[in-house]
Amino acid sequence: MIDRRLTVLRMVAETGTVTATARALSYTPSAVSHQLKTLSEDLGVVVVEQHGRGMRLTHAGTVLLRHAHELSARWEQMRGEILEAGEEHQDDALRLCGFSTAAGSLLPAAAGAVRRAFPESMIGIIEADPEECFELLLAERADVAVVVATEPLPARNDPRFQQRDLLSDPLDLLVPADHRLARESAVPLVAAANEDWIMDKPGSTYHRLVAVSCAAAGFQPVAAHLIREWETGAALVAAGMGVSLVPRLARLPAGHDVVRVPLTGDPVPSRRILTGIRRGSDRRPMVAAALAALDESAREIEETRRPRG
Repeated sequence: MIDRRLTVLRMVAETGTVTATARALSYTPSAVSHQLKTLSEDLGVVVVEQHGRGMRLTHAGTVLLRHAHELSARWEQMRGEILEAGEEHQDDALRLCGFSTAAGSLLPAAAGAVRRAFPESMIGIIEADPEECFELLLAERADVAVVVATEPLPARNDPRFQQRDLLSDPLDLLVPADHRLARESAVPLVAAANEDWIMDKPGSTYHRLVAVSCAAAGFQPVAAHLIREWETGAALVAAGMGVSLVPRLARLPAGHDVVRVPLTGDPVPSRRILTGIRRGSDRRPMVAAALAALDESAREIEETRRPRG
């Protein structure tokens, strides 16, 4: 197995502080510091140094980090091949993570498929923002992530992860039932440029999604209200407090007098949904089963969206 201290080093490189590393790995800060100290002692070189209130890798630490990424990917490949070859022993646990919509619409079906294939194994789901999902993968607290492609996320060629497109999720304009656009079959996003907007707090994935979509349509939305939950947003829209964008996959609570209006455009405003795993882990049977189940769910969703006739 890979020396756990290399995982600590990789997380320090990711987070920049001992405290954040300890939180990500469920360690104490003193345990993180001790592991970094013994790693330096065993190698005979200092691998991290204090930098302001945080930590940064030395030149030697940067070289070690590159090899740690390579070792981790190779270990994941070896582990997968060994599990594939085993006749009796298989993975005993799989942890899936994803943003709120995925946690409610994609991950349960994937978890169910994996459970049917591996009935003796433990399956867990963690709801988390996209940035946190990659941190969970790196900390080995999750094995498969479903995320929205948005900034800031690791680059697609990041040596630590394997990412691939899963699904394009169109955005709908959410308006009150008596709104001037409610009876339209589809509208361009710019038709709502002068509306008050209901958005998530700045810096959130959803806020960035709305801001980027509106910018592409040629305007900047005026955020009249800041919300965190779909139910709150739907209630405010129903009350005539503004409009919002809602992904097609998002399930809105019943009881609010609102209408989803499809959007037009070239391209149609949408969000890209990706899967992410630790590089090399796609050979693990349970990881492969989860990815296959997610692909199947994506195909079924795309099929339901195709015009009939």
